Order: sequence, then C-alpha cells, then structure tokens
Amino acid sequence: QVQLVESGGGLVQAGGSLRLSCAASGSIFSINAMGWYRQAPGKQRELVAAITRGGNTNYADSVKGRFTISRDNAKNTVYLQMNSLKPEDTAVYYCNAEIRLRILVPPNDYWGQGTQVTVSS
Repeated sequence: QVQLVESGGGLVQAGGSLRLSCAASGSIFSINAMGWYRQAPGKQRELVAAITRGGNTNYADSVKGRFTISRDNAKNTVYLQMNSLKPEDTAVYYCNAEIRLRILVPPNDYWGQGTQVTVSS
C-alpha cells in the first residue's frame, strides 16, 4: 500500500513562516506530479502549488511570491515553504501525488491525511 505522510503544520503569527513536508512510501514504481491543496472551513479544496517530476511548478495566484514548492525525487518527498503567511492561509493542507505502482500501469491519485495550518492576526 502507498502512504503519504505530511508534517510541519502548526500555529504561526501573520508574517511568519512554516515548511510542510510530505513523504510517499510503499510499493512505488514512479511518481509523476506532486502537489499541495488546501481546504478552509466552508470552502472547497483548492490547488496551492504543484510540481512535475522534472521540476516545473505551478502556483495559485494567492500564494505566488510567498510559497515555494520543491521535491526530492530520491526521497519521494515534496515540500512547501510558506513565507509571509496571512490569516487567509489558514486551512487544512493536503499532499497529493500521481503514483504509478508498476510499469505500464496508469498512475493513480493519492492523498495525505492533511495537516492544519493556522495563521493568527
């Protein structure tokens, strides 16, 4: 089985920083895109940032210039460095990965359990 385990969430004051990590483990052949999503109370889950295996990145407009996504392919891990945090960044952050379990088998989406990020004003 495949697991995505997130860490690094917590409580921080506005203007502060946090770094989220997400490690994929299990019987993995390869990982395509990895990303971070978030869901605030009463709102839909939204894409925060994504990164391809080759390192191409994509960001939500609301986090451009403040958040940086990166990955370590050797460790099957994706990171999200969050700077200049704002109260509106408060949400549960979820890791996502497109994982191929065997050669020639299409990849499937896997999700982490979520980690709470709370930014106080």
